[in-house]
Amino acid sequence: MSRPEPSHEDFTSRHAPMPIELPFDDEEASTDVDLRTQLVRFVIVGAFSGLLDFGLTILLQYGLDVPFWPAKSAGFILGTTTAYLINRRWTFRAAPSTLRFVAVILLYLVTYLVNTGIYTGLSHLWQETIVYSFLAYVVAQGTATVINFVVQRLVIFRIR
Repeated sequence: MSRPEPSHEDFTSRHAPMPIELPFDDEEASTDVDLRTQLVRFVIVGAFSGLLDFGLTILLQYGLDVPFWPAKSAGFILGTTTAYLINRRWTFRAAPSTLRFVAVILLYLVTYLVNTGIYTGLSHLWQETIVYSFLAYVVAQGTATVINFVVQRLVIFRIR
């Protein structure tokens, strides 16, 4: 007796297990979202994810005396994980893909190094206050966000 294949509602081919998915948008996946819509959605998601990132970073750094880079690392992981889960489904409306997920992990590794490096570097140059930490965060996050959007739009969410 053969076992029936597992049923997957949002994709038809078998592949490695995917990360947790959010039921954020029930419409059919499509990479045919125009640039303006993607940019507006990316900014909205980025602002929300940025609040999570910065909030956790400041809580750890100033509330719990965690050093610059571990505090920023934890904030970055929370923010980028949230951003990926929402952007994949809502901003870029892309179907799940193991190749795409691996590409996002590689991109996030690069943006992690850029983001955390800039934040830590500026934190060492400037006086350690919440105002200067916020400015360092804005510069680091702004740089990483531009890299992130360009690579996701032109490369990652074109992967089929």
